[in-house]
Amino acid sequence: MVKVVGVKFKDTGKAYFFAPGKFEPKVGEAVIVETARGLEYGTVSMCAKEVTEEEIVAPLKEIVRIATPQDKAQVEKNKKKEKEAFLICEEKIAAHKLEMKLVDVEYTFDGNKILFYFTAEGRVDFRELVKDLAAVFRTRIELRQIGIRDEAKMLGGIGICGRSLCCSTYLDGFHPVSIKMAKEQGLSLNPTKISGNCGRLMCCLKYEQNCYDEFYKIAPSVGAVVSTPKGKGVVQSITMLKGIAKVKLDNELESQLVEVNFSDIKVIKNNHKNEDKSEADMKALKKLEEN
Repeated sequence: MVKVVGVKFKDTGKAYFFAPGKFEPKVGEAVIVETARGLEYGTVSMCAKEVTEEEIVAPLKEIVRIATPQDKAQVEKNKKKEKEAFLICEEKIAAHKLEMKLVDVEYTFDGNKILFYFTAEGRVDFRELVKDLAAVFRTRIELRQIGIRDEAKMLGGIGICGRSLCCSTYLDGFHPVSIKMAKEQGLSLNPTKISGNCGRLMCCLKYEQNCYDEFYKIAPSVGAVVSTPKGKGVVQSITMLKGIAKVKLDNELESQLVEVNFSDIKVIKNNHKNEDKSEADMKALKKLEEN
């Protein structure tokens, strides 16, 4: 077992393990640690605990020091410089007529490198841009192309639920989300209703999917021919969370629509109704799954 503390470099970022060394930092306390990018300023998100060696990435580096007032002042200074660098970079992008959108700028704690995050439809030849930026800032420059989901995470915003975006508040990564999830949850396959601010499928479709996966193990499909305590019929719709199916019974006198619990249904023939969607519509929906 190895003793570690968890450190985050961004509020919604991933937590990385570091050895506490001679320090006993508390959750929320700022620390200086050594990373592949050099010294970085982070916040303790998990107090010291023991984990197995398989859970860590070797070599495990120790905390350099507890952040001082001078360190915090340096971080504030870097934030001001980032705003200036953003404006300068936008001007340079326009001058070079590059098809790219600048999203964010980040200074490393020690100022040895500036990272420029951008989005673009395809690959961008930004070699001349890097030369111009290096001449202005006289430090190492790195341009990093990110996806549209990452852009939403960085910029933040309000979702259609009226709350701050999950990705910009607490999600530490993106989980795969598919059109199949929207179908199984009985949601409208209207792109404007199932996509988030990023223009891709909403992350929250993933939250309840495990429950739906369990329900579908016992639920009949819409269109299935089934046997119920009230007679034989065809499933017209299902209410997954209640465990109820609406079945159209075929009686000699008239057809009836009744609600039956999944547990009282025996499937005779499972039919699957095809979605009434054109090839163009399905292509547009599949695009929502992209990163």
